[in-house]
Order: sequence, then C-alpha cells, then structure tokens
Amino acid sequence: MLCTTTTTTSPLNSFGSPWPDLNDGLFYSDAVSTTSDSGLTLIHFYSSKYKNSAPLQGWLQRIHNGQITIDGEVVKEPKAILRDGMELVYHRLPWREPDAPYLLQVLYEDNDMIALNKPAGLQVLPGGLFQQRTVLMQLQWRASKGSSSLETQGSHPVPVHRLGRGTSGILLCAKTMVAKTSLAAFFAEGTSLIGDSSNTDMKQSKRRKISKIYRALVNGILKQDKIIIKQPIGTMRYPGVAKGLYVASASGKPALSKVEVLERDSQLNQTLVQVEIESGRPHQIRIHLSFIGHPLLGDPLYDVGGQPMCFDSEHEDESFAEDGGYERPAKPVPGDCGYYLHAHQLVLSHPTTNEVIKITASLPPILRTQAETEELM
Repeated sequence: MLCTTTTTTSPLNSFGSPWPDLNDGLFYSDAVSTTSDSGLTLIHFYSSKYKNSAPLQGWLQRIHNGQITIDGEVVKEPKAILRDGMELVYHRLPWREPDAPYLLQVLYEDNDMIALNKPAGLQVLPGGLFQQRTVLMQLQWRASKGSSSLETQGSHPVPVHRLGRGTSGILLCAKTMVAKTSLAAFFAEGTSLIGDSSNTDMKQSKRRKISKIYRALVNGILKQDKIIIKQPIGTMRYPGVAKGLYVASASGKPALSKVEVLERDSQLNQTLVQVEIESGRPHQIRIHLSFIGHPLLGDPLYDVGGQPMCFDSEHEDESFAEDGGYERPAKPVPGDCGYYLHAHQLVLSHPTTNEVIKITASLPPILRTQAETEELM
C-alpha cells in the first residue's frame, strides 16, 4: 500500500487568551498513614515531607496563616498531633506568575493531534512558579470554548513531549487517548534505541517513527562540518532544582545528537547549527553542545563540559518568600531563557493512519542563514 505524505509550512491559525493577574492557587491533599505519619506533629510532617517546597520557618508561617486544614477544619497549631486516617489539605494561595506569552500558532491539526508553534518564554506543563501560564492551560481553555474539534468526544488535548521554556518551535499534542499513547510510544522508542548497541544507524532510522530537527546558535566556531555526540546525560544536586539538574554524566542515560554546521560567523565568533536528536533527554541539545565546548549563545545555565556555570552544593538558602516558599534561586535554573534554540522540523507517522506528516515551524530571524534571509527578502 502506498504511503501518502502531508507537508505543512504555514500556520493555519492562532489562538490564546490573556493571562489573569493572579492564578487560582493550588490545593495539595494528604492522608495520614499509620506506618509512617501517625504520631507526628503537623509541622514535622510538612517540613520533612515537603522540605523542597519551603524551609521550616516557611511552613510555620503557612500553618499560622490558616492555610492547612485537618479533616476540613483550619488548624493553626504547629504541634498538633496527627492520627491515622486524618485528611490534610494545604492551600497554596493565588500568586502572580512571571510574565509569559500566550498566543500559539497552529501548524497542523486533525481529529487526533495538533502541532503548535510554541513561543520562547512559555512553559509547556505546570511546574514551579508557572502553574497557570502554560501551553496546557491554553489548550484547555480553547477546548472549553468549543473553538475547535478539541470538543469532539474523547478529545484529550495534552502535550506528548516537552520543550524548554526558552525553546521555541514545534510542540506536538494529542487530542485523544489513543493518539496520546501512540505518540508517547514513538518518542519513547526513539530514546530506547539509543541504548541498544546492537542497532546500527540504518536500523535505527528505519525503525524510528518520529524525527526532530532543531536550529541553534552556539558560541565559538565549530571546525568540523558534522559531529555526532553520544554523551550520556544524568542528574546532579543543584540549588533550586528539587529533582536534580540534568548534566553531562558518564553514569547517565544514553543520548545521541547529530550536529551539522550551517553557517560560521568568525566576526561574531558564533556558529549556526542544525541538530537532529535521536533521543529525548531533558535539555539534551543545550547539554551536548556545551559538552563539546560550544554552549548555546545566551545560555545562562550550561557552560563548557555540559555542567552548570556556577555551583555550590553545600549552600542551602533558608530564607523564604511572602508565601512561605523558598525565594527564587539566585543562580540560573533550567527554565531561565536567553538562549537561541528552535524546534524547526518534525516528521512522523500519523498515529492512526500511518501517513507521513512533515511539519515546519518558521525560523526566528537570528536562526536563519544568510541565504534564507535573502530569499525571504
């Protein structure tokens, strides 16, 4: 049977709603367990179980503010004893999230999936200070307004992979559970093949059902025209990143990036590159390019070697913000923007029809070659 191909290069439309000044806050629920929690004081429970959320004094402030209930009743006594079966709820008060863009371009859409052109500065999923100002929230708002086929029965608009907050370009989202399962499997299969030493590059390319190509601008002049980077990526302790910072690590998980030089600028000491990733480790391109000595231009976090620019694992800041949580880290964190990285092209097998879909997100001016700029003019 012949396989048809659909190619999209121009946005179909745009959508997005302005962000409200404050978000809705959050509610976190816990049930007291006999084996581990019964007999603890309220302050001990929260300051030990959720020490990454706030320091001891911050949790004391939250309790005194009446932000915690036990079985539906506000409790302001930090030394209240917990008993088996109690239901605890912590209310994180509404706050103003940092500024973020909200308009999203639709590059491709059918009943199963939607591909968006995400702007730099917009987070994909809730996390940290961004609980409302995310791509996911805009998708949910769009569905609730009934402005598209997202309202069809069984629709489930969810991003199936991540782009860093500072990264722009193609973001693929599933609109049904079937599509979500298939697309997530495509991404997972691509990553798993990297760790299989029995696979040749040809076998991998034949088996992969999704391919991602990025544009990036890096510091320095790459001498080689093409480079394959196979540096594993792992995590390290880092202030302000609860689950650890992803870095180049010999003991990490396999990762592979194919880098091709598009244009060198000796006057500005920078190189424009195309990167195809055959795995999907967090911040992989930023880590790999910095590992070979060419960090992304403007990257506030990763330095030569694929490590953070500044790091002091022994220092722990116990100061807290107005809501009791930790102050924003003084050192750079992964969500900080400033670098130039764009998810430019994506090719995949459609999750239900197997049709080959090719999607392109237009390049920011700074990531175009001189020839591409002249062609547009």
